[in-house]
Amino acid sequence: MPILVVGSVALDSVQTPFGEAERVVGGSAVFFSAAASLFGPVRVVGVVGEDYPLEKLEFLAERGVDLSGIEQAEGESFFWAGRYSHDLNSRDTLETRLGVFADFRPRVPEGFRDSSCVFLGNIDPVLQLEVLDQVTSPRVVACDTMNYWIEGNPDALLELLKKVDILLVNDAEARQLAGDHNLLRAARWIQEHGPEIVVVKMGEHGATLYGPDWMFFVPGFPLEVIFDPTGAGDAFAGGFMGHLAAAASFGLDDYKRAMVYGSVMGSFAVESFSIDRFHSLDEHDILKRLMQFKEMTAFEHRI
Repeated sequence: MPILVVGSVALDSVQTPFGEAERVVGGSAVFFSAAASLFGPVRVVGVVGEDYPLEKLEFLAERGVDLSGIEQAEGESFFWAGRYSHDLNSRDTLETRLGVFADFRPRVPEGFRDSSCVFLGNIDPVLQLEVLDQVTSPRVVACDTMNYWIEGNPDALLELLKKVDILLVNDAEARQLAGDHNLLRAARWIQEHGPEIVVVKMGEHGATLYGPDWMFFVPGFPLEVIFDPTGAGDAFAGGFMGHLAAAASFGLDDYKRAMVYGSVMGSFAVESFSIDRFHSLDEHDILKRLMQFKEMTAFEHRI
C-alpha cells in the first residue's frame, strides 16, 4: 500500500561531539521517506526553496519515492542549525529560518489522494487537517506533533486527534499533551481523545506502544558509534509505517513487528549525518539487525 507523507523538507547544520555537517538534507518528510521507502512506495508532499539541492534526493526517487508533490517556491528553504551535548540526549537550537515553509499550504496531487496510509509530519495541526480533507478514505492515518503546537494551537490539535488512528510522540510531548507526568495515564488520556494507538518514543531508551487494552515495548538498539540523532524519530516512524503498509494489515502482531522495524530504522539513522546511512542500506542489513533485536529480547520461561 502506498504511503503519503506530508512534512518538512529542510536543510540542517548539525554539530555533535563526533563531527559537524553543514547544510545537509533533512526534515521530517525526508527522514521518513528514507526509511519507509525500503518497505514500499512513498509519496511526498512538501515545499523547498530555490537553494534546495533536489539532486540529493534522487536516490529516493530511484527507490520508489514519488517526489512530484514537492513544490519549489521562490525564496530559501527551511533551515535548522543545532548543537548536541556530549550524551546526545539534549540539544541547543542555534538558528531556525522557516523560509518558504512559513507560507506552506499542502496541496495533495490528484494522484496521491487515494493513498491507503497517511503520515502527517509535525507541522501545524491546521495544515494536517487540511491534508485529511484532501485524501479519500485512507485505511490508516498516523501523525506526529511537537511541543510548539501543543502550546500554540491546542484546539486544532485536539480536533486533529479525533481524526487519526495513530499518534507518535516522544515522552515529553505525551506528558505535555495530557498534562500528566505518568506515561500510561498520559497515553490513556490521548486515546480517549481519538487515536486508538499511541506510540511514545524515548530515544535511546526505546519506545512503547499503547493499544486499546495492551502494551508493547521495544528497547533502543545499542550502538558503539552514534554520529547524529537528528531525524531518528522520523526514521522510526518510517520503519513503523513502512512495515504496516507492506503488511497491509493492522492486527496485534503487525503492530508489534512495526515497533521493532521502527526501532531498527531509527538505529540506522543515527549512524551518520543526514540520511547518508540510508544510501547503502538494503534488505540484508535490515534483516540482520532485526534478528539481532530478536536475540537481544527473546527468552524462555521455565517453572
